[in-house]
Amino acid sequence: MPEGLEVHEVQPGSIAAEMGVDPGDRILTINGAVLQDLIDYRFHLTDEHLRVEVAKQDGEEWLLDIVKDYDEDLGMTFNRPFADVFRCRNRCLFCFVDQMPPGLRPPLYVKDDDYRLSFWDGNFITLTNAGTPELQRIADQRLSPLYISVHTTNPELRRRMMGHPRAGHIMEQLAFLSSAGIEMHTQVVLVPELNDGAELRRTVAELAALWPAVRSLAVVPVGRTRFRDGLYPIRGFTRSEARALVLQVVDWQERYRRELGTAFVYASDEFYLVSGSAVPEAAVYEDFPQMENGVGLVRLFLDEWRDIRDEIPDAVSSRRVTVVTGRLGKSVLAPVVHRLNRVAGLNVELMVLNNEFFGRTVTVSGLLTATDIKEQVRGVILGDLLIVPKSALRDDGVFLDDISLNDLETALGVPVAAAAGPKELVHYALGDKGEKTH
Repeated sequence: MPEGLEVHEVQPGSIAAEMGVDPGDRILTINGAVLQDLIDYRFHLTDEHLRVEVAKQDGEEWLLDIVKDYDEDLGMTFNRPFADVFRCRNRCLFCFVDQMPPGLRPPLYVKDDDYRLSFWDGNFITLTNAGTPELQRIADQRLSPLYISVHTTNPELRRRMMGHPRAGHIMEQLAFLSSAGIEMHTQVVLVPELNDGAELRRTVAELAALWPAVRSLAVVPVGRTRFRDGLYPIRGFTRSEARALVLQVVDWQERYRRELGTAFVYASDEFYLVSGSAVPEAAVYEDFPQMENGVGLVRLFLDEWRDIRDEIPDAVSSRRVTVVTGRLGKSVLAPVVHRLNRVAGLNVELMVLNNEFFGRTVTVSGLLTATDIKEQVRGVILGDLLIVPKSALRDDGVFLDDISLNDLETALGVPVAAAAGPKELVHYALGDKGEKTH
């Protein structure tokens, strides 16, 4: 593999452009340090005096002498800024990727476990493929915060759950990162009768002992699809078990507010919805450290709805709208739909869909597919617009079953909009200016 980073684009008028760097050139070193990836580039870029080694496409090698401000960029982007992403080598008993149906796009079956992407994009990692050199680089380059899947701090149980001989070293790794001043947000994917109960209490206590380096812990329920043939038998949480977990988290939060000044541990939204428990107020989530992990999103939805519900008009021109959601979303969306149906001229129907694609054990709206939407709204009068949850779409506007929002719209013959929250949902439902964005 060639060394350095291959230049994709050079911004006109930038330092790189003035120095004669072209797309296709390779930036090999900065001040003698070989560039492995974009993090190396950003780390060494902060020096004010740079000696940059460049491999030109014609085979020449240039050494550029650059003086700049410490926060000034050179004006380049790169092809494959994180080449050779570190892949997951675990064989977790509960891995969701192992439960994916066949026939999807190949990238959906790829599991990364790369500490660089944890720092850069907030991906959760296990650290099983992070040896001494990787941990030392994290410390040296201050790659903080990191997002780490712990699952259990019991070494033997973690090796068993993750199917990796090095999985049992997690507390040693976390202690090293803590001593280096690296902040970490952690998660436990909770599996009934495996890492819950006494094991969860141990995990919470040992992670809390590493505060303030370990800043938060999210407890999320294991996800199960219908594609578990030949895999470790796993069941979901009952309503009473989910409620007991919520009450336990409340006790922990009260304790750690007294001892640490922070709630520290959070239950995912799914536990509240499954148990029928009241979702905590925003103050409980503090700065929402685990929002990308499904912790606090329902509270943000409810607060946004509270802020806009009194602004809804009394009447609109005659309009019919259909809103679809997964089973867990019903209790959250029902009050919104009920209020919208008080608007004269507006008829909003809430359709709660089963997840036949992944299996009915999957109840979150974010895993709805276009296939299930098409099949289950067949024969239904959808009206002027169908509104789907934006969480079910990737950033490119495509569902997990590789069908785009535009394709769904064409198949149904009805305009389709994706709403991220109550404000967008109300906007689309009311037909404000007839706007619809994807």
